[in-house]
Amino acid sequence: MTATAATAADFPTLLDAHRGIVLKVAAAFRHTPDDRADLAQDIALRLWQAWPAYDAARPFSTWMYRIALNVAISQQRRERPRTHAALEEMHDEPAGDADVDFAARQQLALVQRAMATLAPLDRALLLLHLEGCSHRETADVLGTTEGNVATRLNRIKDHLRRRVGAQRGDA
Repeated sequence: MTATAATAADFPTLLDAHRGIVLKVAAAFRHTPDDRADLAQDIALRLWQAWPAYDAARPFSTWMYRIALNVAISQQRRERPRTHAALEEMHDEPAGDADVDFAARQQLALVQRAMATLAPLDRALLLLHLEGCSHRETADVLGTTEGNVATRLNRIKDHLRRRVGAQRGDA
């Protein structure tokens, strides 16, 4: 599909095929189901508004991630920064299947709380890494260099190791 071949009729099909991106970004930046739904709706609206500028020569998923993350980061920056107490009050049960064992849910909640302490751009970078995006793909989405991605990712991993260790009470 070329830039001129990308029509308004293509948008719903592409959005539906890649809706997991919107849901993952919303889950990474919002902690309650209502907040996640609101953010996902805002992202979908912004995607539709930006659709006429979509260059079909580039991967749709890269374009979608860039817009979804920009919406999430912009909203977070407009909000008042969360305090330590607000982070502690976050819902400890991550969204997920009821069949997941309790220990795994606790561990996931621990990681989610640690991720919530990251700056929005670092959270976006980690999300892309966890999605299996290469450093090049991540750099394209975030508008940075592969070297910057590698450096920041190592710093994020170190931060999360320390944070999760501290939350578990490791020495």
